[in-house]
Amino acid sequence: MVIKVAINGYGTIGKRVADAVAAQTDMEIIGVTKTRPSFGCDLAVRKGYPLYCTYDSEEKISAFADAGYVCHGGLSGLLELADVVIDCSPGKVGADNKKKYQQAGVKWIFQGGEKHAMTGMSYTSCANHHENMNAEGTRVVSCNTTGLSRTLMPLYNHCGSLKVECTMIRRAADPGDSKKGPINAIKPVLKVPSHHGPDVKTVKPEIEINSMAVAVPTTIMHVHVIIATLPEGHGLTTESILSMWRDTPRVVLMNGAETGITTTAEVMEFARDIGRTWGDLHEIFVWDDGVKLEGNTLYYFQAIHQESDVIPENVDAIRALMGAEQDWRKSVAKTDAGIAASLGL
Repeated sequence: MVIKVAINGYGTIGKRVADAVAAQTDMEIIGVTKTRPSFGCDLAVRKGYPLYCTYDSEEKISAFADAGYVCHGGLSGLLELADVVIDCSPGKVGADNKKKYQQAGVKWIFQGGEKHAMTGMSYTSCANHHENMNAEGTRVVSCNTTGLSRTLMPLYNHCGSLKVECTMIRRAADPGDSKKGPINAIKPVLKVPSHHGPDVKTVKPEIEINSMAVAVPTTIMHVHVIIATLPEGHGLTTESILSMWRDTPRVVLMNGAETGITTTAEVMEFARDIGRTWGDLHEIFVWDDGVKLEGNTLYYFQAIHQESDVIPENVDAIRALMGAEQDWRKSVAKTDAGIAASLGL
């Protein structure tokens, strides 16, 4: 069975998800939506993705033709063809879109900009793939929550319990976003805890976690400063934790002193060097010389590429909702192999 996938919102996340889906042998892109004619339409046309309008208004649909694009219709027409729709539209419109998807009888996936309360389900492959099997819909959690899940879940699975305090050093905006700041300031998130820790509990409620956050004037990555308290008798060492993470999908470890990769700028250069489209890094980057276990307390840093770590998670979430693969590790392996093959890597 080839799963027919629609992408509602072909922007920063949508264009990446579309390529990841198109790289899978068990999925196909049947259409992507744009709200209006723009440069993003050219990319969709070059990729061979059928172009649809986010709205069903004939006036808005005809605007695409006036701009020289072939538009195959509005969102409702696209949904008639789809098995599942991945919603990559701007935040705060999810509730209205969810009603449309339910009326059309298609499964749906939202992104981390929407609230868990709206979707009722959230997803990361390593934490709760099985719980999302055959569900009506779900929400792929944010880039930061995804990153926390990737390194915390192996620890939790080994220890059976975990207490975590983390500080999120957040980029101020995506590279292509000129409307946000701060430009010359460090801006603390004064709501404590920040939403990141509680969001982890939407996919793994058993992890005790609190978080704080600050926004800084950079656009390329987030950095997490994590302190995890392990239970007595955990039986781990710094080296065994590093080995555990090396065996964890979508986590990459490097030694800053040996490689010279000591900043987020250099991490992004590494992603470009290995041939990733847009210089994306789907993996969570951990500096192994910044990891230290003292007694029951684990200290480490990790870097998150906010534009891309959730992309393969969307593909795995499709398989969960469609009941196509019960084993999350098998889905992850298939997703990552498809992406790598599409890039000739």
